[in-house]
Amino acid sequence: MLANSLASAAQKQFFEQSGAQNHLSRSLCLGYNAVHRIAMAASSGFAAFSGHKYLSLETYKKSGEAVRTPVWFAADPAVPLDSSAAKIFIYTIGDTAKVKRMRNNPRVKIAPCDMRGNVLGPWVDAQAEFVTGEEAGRGMRLLNEKYFPWKQLLGFFALFSRRKRIVIALHPA
Repeated sequence: MLANSLASAAQKQFFEQSGAQNHLSRSLCLGYNAVHRIAMAASSGFAAFSGHKYLSLETYKKSGEAVRTPVWFAADPAVPLDSSAAKIFIYTIGDTAKVKRMRNNPRVKIAPCDMRGNVLGPWVDAQAEFVTGEEAGRGMRLLNEKYFPWKQLLGFFALFSRRKRIVIALHPA
C-alpha cells in the first residue's frame, strides 16, 4: 500500500509540474469539440461553407474509391445555409470524369477547401442533382456574381470550345 501511495504521489507531482494534466484535459476537450463540430455540421445543412470560395467535391468510382476535386460553388440565397433545404450550385464541363461518377452515384461528400483542395472544414454528405433550364440559369447567375470577373473570363474562352457546361445542385443528404 505504501508503494501505491508513493506512486500516486509521484504521479500527481509529475502532472502538476509538467502540465501534463492540463494537456490531457485540453486534449479531451479538443476531442469533444471536434466530435461536436462534426455532429453540428451534419445537422446544420451547409453552414460550414459560409465565407468560403472553394469546396472539395468527393465523388466515387464504381469500385468505391473516392476522388476529390476542388470546385467553385455558389449557395442559393433564398434558403439559409444552415437549413436542411439548403442548395449549393457547381458547374463543370459535361464530359468530365466527375460528371460520369455522379451519374453513376449521386451521393457525394463536400468540405470547404482552398484552391489547391486542402480541406478547411468538416465533410458533409450531399446528394448531386443535374439541373437544367431556369434552375441551371439561376445557378450560373449566382456563380457569375460570386466569381466576377474570373467566371466571365472563363466563360468568354469557353465560347470557343464546343464542350457543354453542366450545372449541378447539391442538397444535404
